[in-house]
Formats: sequence, C-alpha cells, structure tokens
Amino acid sequence: MTDQTPRLFREAMALFPSGVTIVTTADGDGRWWGFTASSFCSVSMDPPLVLVCLAATAECHPVFETAERFIVHVVPPEHAGLAVRFATRGADKFADAGFQSDEHGLPVLDRACVTLSCVTHAVQPAGDHSILLGRVGRVSVNDDPPALYFRRRFHLIGDVA
Repeated sequence: MTDQTPRLFREAMALFPSGVTIVTTADGDGRWWGFTASSFCSVSMDPPLVLVCLAATAECHPVFETAERFIVHVVPPEHAGLAVRFATRGADKFADAGFQSDEHGLPVLDRACVTLSCVTHAVQPAGDHSILLGRVGRVSVNDDPPALYFRRRFHLIGDVA
C-alpha cells in the first residue's frame, strides 16, 4: 500500500453510483436512532436478506449492534437534505423530518421510495465498519425514483453527466 492508496480508494468509491438509504431503529428506552448509508444491497431472496454498513465510530453503532429490528428507507431526491442530516454527527436527526412510530416503536419515514422493515439476522465486524444483515419482514414501495449518490453529490436518475 502506498501513501496514495487511501485517497485513491476514496476517489474510486466516489465514482461508483449508489442509492441513498436512511436506516433507523429504537433503543430499549424507545429513543430513536438513525444513520445514512450508501453501502446497501440485497443479499438473498430466500430468505429475503439485505445488508447495510455502519461505521464503528458512529454514535449510533452500539444501538444498532444490539438492535433486534431496524428499518431501511431508500430515499427520493427531495430527502437529500435529510440524508445529509442523518450523516451528521450530533444533528437533531428526527426533528420535523416526517417519521412516525411503527408497531414496534421504530421510526418510519412517511415518504420513501422503498421501506424495508427488518429483523436483525447478524452483525459482522468488517474493518472500520459493521455489516448489519437484516431479514426483511415487510416491504413498502412507491413510484418515486430514488436519489442517486455519485461523485459526492446527489443526482436524479438520468442526470449524472
């Protein structure tokens, strides 16, 4: 590894377009927690599993590491500002953001392209992150196109020139 490798790796990853998710849960006291992730994908169709990656240094990491459930929201471009807020340490993430409690007390975003309610299947340490595997129990889909994150900016599908 050269001195350039970390910088070049970061640049290379910025050239891979991805969707944007906000992942939420609640702790044992009912306090809501969440983070933004672009590292998200399906893992298995049978059973339905997804993964999302969370920095080990994130304030919410201990909560997600032990959470029984979490929710993945694929966000539309109109929620780009909210995704930035959920990526900001110390921000008041849920203030006036359009979340409601589900039947388990977890925060669900009123408007998302896709909402996946998950039961934690496994948590796997991976370098400076943890991989959260969730077994999908409920899926909600609407017609909004998702936000696209590319070159450290949000885009609409079709405008990534």
